[in-house]
Amino acid sequence: MQIGQDMSLDRLEGVLRRFQVNVELFHTGPLCGTESFDALPGRGFLHVLRGGEMDAHQALPGHPRRLPLAEPTLLFYPGGAPHRFAPRVDAAAPLLTCAAVHFEGGPQHPLVAGLPPLVVLPVRAVAGLQASLDLLFDEADQVRCGHRLLADRLFEVVLIQLLRWLFDHAAQARVTPGLIQALSDRRLARAIVAIHGQPGHAWTLDELAAEAGMSRAGLTTAFRRHMARSVGDYLSDYRVLVAKRELSLGRPVALVADELGYASPAAFARMFKARAGQTPREWAARA
Repeated sequence: MQIGQDMSLDRLEGVLRRFQVNVELFHTGPLCGTESFDALPGRGFLHVLRGGEMDAHQALPGHPRRLPLAEPTLLFYPGGAPHRFAPRVDAAAPLLTCAAVHFEGGPQHPLVAGLPPLVVLPVRAVAGLQASLDLLFDEADQVRCGHRLLADRLFEVVLIQLLRWLFDHAAQARVTPGLIQALSDRRLARAIVAIHGQPGHAWTLDELAAEAGMSRAGLTTAFRRHMARSVGDYLSDYRVLVAKRELSLGRPVALVADELGYASPAAFARMFKARAGQTPREWAARA
């Protein structure tokens, strides 16, 4: 299963197929006055300033409390941090298209913890993004059969383009240690993609180092630098996330344990309780 130097490595598919992200259009049109957006667990926001000028207000580390915007721009609040938009005086009225972003599993979604609280990205900075936005706006602005559903799917395309950009510009986007930063390192990404693809495999450090084309020491050091945790901790935590998803779908504990490579349901339950603070059956009952 050696991935080697394959430059077509897909860093998103494994995560997004297992832990989905849904994007739902809720506004398109002019911003006539100040509009506030409140936080809700598991909900983010993706806004597109299509034209005009406005100020974005938020209280986030590393970002100004008032951010003036005067060109087409994406604003992504993955954690749904409270913010508000206000038109600028004596300027063209802002035109916005906005969506709510719902991460399956809420803050436990693998991508959420590794994303910055705000990404501000001029549309011109991402090749091909304007073409996707043109299709999105065409659907969002017209009332016809299925236009909201199609607009949601096109917003998901825009989100994937944004995530791709983050992989290649992690430092510019102020990405903190976590999955996004780790996947921005192509060698480390090969090991992580292998884990995502086969979470039930009995991975050894030697095997993962071979996937990455690194030494054991190199992989260990890079993992701690980019993920802020050990390889073993990430593997166990990812298995717990996979297990929670499967258990929430009503799948039996014994079957989930077997698919994740544990010798017995008891061994799986011990690992799960150590990481999640409760047994699989207790978690499933609450879920």
